[in-house]
Amino acid sequence: MEIIRNGSQPSSLGPEENFTGHVRRDPLFQNPAPSRMVGGLATFDAGARTVWHTHPVGQILIVTAGFGRVQTWGGPVREVGPGDIVWFSPGEKHWHGASPKCGMSHIALVESEDGKTTDWMEPVSDEEFMGTRAEN
Repeated sequence: MEIIRNGSQPSSLGPEENFTGHVRRDPLFQNPAPSRMVGGLATFDAGARTVWHTHPVGQILIVTAGFGRVQTWGGPVREVGPGDIVWFSPGEKHWHGASPKCGMSHIALVESEDGKTTDWMEPVSDEEFMGTRAEN
């Protein structure tokens, strides 16, 4: 058994190439092999969000505070709040972040495949974030 004490791991800021706006990341765990599970807490300031990305084995988000937005490629922007759980299928292109006027925190759970958990892509435009992008 291992106990990881709250506050025992340093926080980091989400890098600009993967996030728009201020995002603090707090690692929760990364279990040794044969486990592939990784967990972290992300706290997004109002309007902050990820870039488009995918996960080879999928992702679970558990919204813990505030209000946020999520979207899959080609789908509508969806609102999420405390207690909501979001599942993104393996390879499903998506983004997630805070609402325009309220921050949001979520626990993110992913599994690695060949040592990789995420494929980062292009930024989410302001029009995409607001749900006002015209369809081509």
